[in-house]
Amino acid sequence: MQRKYLLVFGAGAAAILAAALFVLWDPALVYDSHIASTRSISVDGIALRVAVVDTPLTRQQGLSNIPSLKPDEGMLFIFEEDGQYSFWMKDMALSIDILWITSSGRVVFIEHSVSPETYPRAFTPDLPARYVLEVPAGFATEHGIGVGSKVTF
Repeated sequence: MQRKYLLVFGAGAAAILAAALFVLWDPALVYDSHIASTRSISVDGIALRVAVVDTPLTRQQGLSNIPSLKPDEGMLFIFEEDGQYSFWMKDMALSIDILWITSSGRVVFIEHSVSPETYPRAFTPDLPARYVLEVPAGFATEHGIGVGSKVTF
């Protein structure tokens, strides 16, 4: 009788462990655990919900291993100072538009529909920026976003 109890407990423990591992390895949950916060912003009046990444660890993780974004979602990279920050598509699963934005909220450079296949190529703006916004591929074209567009934080 005691052995049967141990087998049932062992099977239950195995199921719990398997479920825990599934949750721990879910890319969306890993992504959520690395972001500092989310906030609403707008680009030329188009509302977006963005994950904010503002530390070296969260910026390094970025959208890596994230399977998809909704049309009104993105990731906002915040840097301490203006610079010509390069981005690449390491471990990316989706294509994105990348927008570099000044501290005053103006778009100064855009890379359209950057695909995961471009890795290891790096994309660097012509001008310094304080923020970088990653949105689903086609967002900028669909909404008429271009150099000079206004981002409101």
